[in-house]
Amino acid sequence: MITDRFRVDGQVAVITGSGRGIGAASAVALAECGADVVLASRTSTDLDEVAHLVEVAGQRAVSVACDLADLSAIADLAFVAQREFGRLDIVVNNVGGAVPLPFLLTTPEYLQEAFHFNVATAHALNLAAVPWMLEHGSGAIVNISSVMGRVAGRGYAAYGSAKAALAHYTRLSSKDLAPKIRVNAIAAGSIATSALEVVTGTPELKAMMEAMTLLGRIGDVEDIAAGVVYLASPASGYITGKVFEIDGGIDIPNLDFQLPDL
Repeated sequence: MITDRFRVDGQVAVITGSGRGIGAASAVALAECGADVVLASRTSTDLDEVAHLVEVAGQRAVSVACDLADLSAIADLAFVAQREFGRLDIVVNNVGGAVPLPFLLTTPEYLQEAFHFNVATAHALNLAAVPWMLEHGSGAIVNISSVMGRVAGRGYAAYGSAKAALAHYTRLSSKDLAPKIRVNAIAAGSIATSALEVVTGTPELKAMMEAMTLLGRIGDVEDIAAGVVYLASPASGYITGKVFEIDGGIDIPNLDFQLPDL
C-alpha cells in the first residue's frame, strides 16, 4: 500500500526544539509512524509532556534538556541516539529563531547570533549525525526554514537572512551527502506557535495575516509535522535538495505589518 511508504518503523529520529510547537508535533508524528525519538530542548518539563505522547503512540523517547545554542551539546544528540537506540536515521533541525528588530538595532553581533542559532546549530548536528547514518547505509535530514527566507519583511534582516542561508545550506549539503543521505527543508509559513502569539493574540494582525494567505488561515503545527513525516520517510525517497513551501499559499511582496518605520 502507498501509505506504507510513510512508515518509519524501526528508525530513530533526533528532533531539536522538540519541547513544544513544530518540534513537538514532528516528534509525535514520527512516533505515530513508527520511529523512536531523541527529544531536545531547554525545558525538561516540556520534554516530559512530549515524551509521554511519544510513549502513548507506542514508541520510546529519550529526553535531553540542554542549551541548543551550544554547538557541543547539540552535536552530542547524535551520540545519544546511537548510545540509547543503536542507530540514527532521521534528523529534524527545528531549533532556531530571532526576534524581529528595526534595521538600526540589528547589530552585526545580533546578525551573527541569528546565523549561529539557525544555521551553525543545524550543521553541528548534521556533522555529528552523518557518520552514524552512514553506518546503516542511509538517512534523511529535514531543516526547518521559513517563508521569511524568501519574502521581504520589515525588521527581519537577521532572521530572514539566516533562514535563507539555511535553505541554501540544504541545497548545498544535499550535493555533498547524496546519494545515501537525503537533505530537504521546509519553509514554514505563519504557524500558530508561541513565536506567533503577537499575531494570533491581536485580532487585527491575525485578520491581516489570514488575508495574506490564500487558504485564509494561520497554519497548525501538524501542517508542518505532516511535511516532516513525508520528507523523512520513504514516501519522499526520490526527493533531495528541495525546500518545500508549507505556508498556506503566501505569495506577497512583503510582510511589513509587524514593526513600525524607523
